[in-house]
Amino acid sequence: MPRLPQPLLEQVEDQAERAKEEGAEMRIAIYRRVSGDKQEKEGTSLQTQQDGCLKYCRDKGYDVAYDFSETYSGLTLERPKLNELRELVRAREIDVLVVYCLDRLSRDPTHGVILIQEIEKHNVSLEAVTETVDCSELGKLISYIRGFAAKLEAEKIRERTMRGKRKRAEAGRLPSGTGRKLYGYDYITGKGIGEGVRYIKESETKWVRQMYTWLVEEGLTVNGITRRLRALGVPTPSGGQFWIRQTVYRMLTNPAYIGRTYAFTRDYVEPRRRRNPNTKRKKTGIVLKPRDQWIELPNATPAIIDEDVFEAAQTILKRNKQLASRNAKRPYLLSGYVFCARCGRRYQGYVKKWKDGDKRHEQRYYRCGASQTIVNPSPCDNRELNGPALEAAVWTQIEAILSQPDVVLGEIERRRQEAGDTSAIERSLATIEAKMKHRGKEWDRIHRAFYVTGDEERFISDVAEFKEQGKALENQKEELERSLMSSRELTIDMKAIEGVCGALAKNLGSLGIEQKRLALEALQARVNVDGSHITLDGAVPIPDRPIEPMSIRSPKPHWPRWPL
Repeated sequence: MPRLPQPLLEQVEDQAERAKEEGAEMRIAIYRRVSGDKQEKEGTSLQTQQDGCLKYCRDKGYDVAYDFSETYSGLTLERPKLNELRELVRAREIDVLVVYCLDRLSRDPTHGVILIQEIEKHNVSLEAVTETVDCSELGKLISYIRGFAAKLEAEKIRERTMRGKRKRAEAGRLPSGTGRKLYGYDYITGKGIGEGVRYIKESETKWVRQMYTWLVEEGLTVNGITRRLRALGVPTPSGGQFWIRQTVYRMLTNPAYIGRTYAFTRDYVEPRRRRNPNTKRKKTGIVLKPRDQWIELPNATPAIIDEDVFEAAQTILKRNKQLASRNAKRPYLLSGYVFCARCGRRYQGYVKKWKDGDKRHEQRYYRCGASQTIVNPSPCDNRELNGPALEAAVWTQIEAILSQPDVVLGEIERRRQEAGDTSAIERSLATIEAKMKHRGKEWDRIHRAFYVTGDEERFISDVAEFKEQGKALENQKEELERSLMSSRELTIDMKAIEGVCGALAKNLGSLGIEQKRLALEALQARVNVDGSHITLDGAVPIPDRPIEPMSIRSPKPHWPRWPL
């Protein structure tokens, strides 16, 4: 958020100090935190902390204005409610911050120092229910040491937890995080004899066996099995009735059904791309560990499928996959490069067939991958596209751009240099995020104004304007995030583009589909479909002058678009 000029900042601080001295109403905030859902339900729960903080405030004569609570690790500063609290501190909307104990604010000593310095800098008093907060240099040193000890203890807890999970796995019991809930079985918790393992649930097991029978004996495909389960009204693992193909496929390939159960088969890592940057769990990417690091859990899951049947099922699934790719007789130039702007899925090629009297017709088309009920109970309604017409329009644009290699390569180099500095985009994104965080206060002001004036017409108008501003901020944020991602992930293969340009210059109009797909890959082409509005994005920037035969415009500085 923008900072006030120093003279004005000092004036505001002086006014705040005088207000305190004159007995003005103090603005009190409470912050409560637990590390996980289990701690929230047991141990030092959020309710326990709230009761203690409110009693402390009553004894002090404080009126609580803000109450923040969240379930989040204390070893990170990136916590949604803590970020809101820090924004209020910076905006000087708080006079006193009350916590149950200091390790609720942070369990990392370095983070604790940062937070305390920030709180002091903005003249906010920090108070704790269970301990005295010493703001002297010695007190800060002691707090740092205590924070370091708390962090060390947290690391020990983590290590002990992992060691306990491994011992549990080696004893043949399912540790947490290994998919204890599996369709066809019940799971009994505990550490005793007969506990911590799966037991057959006959009402579901019969359907698992039936799926394998349909695949192996009747020759149904995965899609066919999925549709049959829906038609029969069989409950899904989550209790619904809309089976999806991925669920069925996982069940037909899960070795647990033949009694082979494994733990510690994967690691969680930071993903290359994150749909939601504010997600609590940062390591959402999955990487399989080497097979020799897996731990097999003997007798953790009773077998309900014979090994011969399971192996036959794997053979059939593998053969069906090979036949599916082998039977793709009709070439689709843009397969994998067309995306739905409404739901984000890729378009898929298919053949539309129809009759005109006794004459049969067929044509290649592209349609959204979510337009079929096998994928989605509410199919996407984005339009289908005539395959030859779309491919011709896209390739015309690609050909027009690559027919001038000098211009293209010069623009690539210019963009590469521009992409090196993303500070302006990051600053703009930070400004937008700060505005979004303060929208809660604006919402409260609108309601307070309505309670005071009772002007319903003005209230409705303010709410509509507030929502419009929110949409505009969301759109700006998405645009900036796309630009930032595009700049950071710029990996244009100059040699590949040079080769494509050279091939086009010599063989214009005579390239085969494989050569054209190599060109699409080198240019990182992406066709976006939103109803009748179709655009072509790519890694190659737009030249300064239009290229015939179609004019090209570039509304985005980092993601050029060519209207089709």
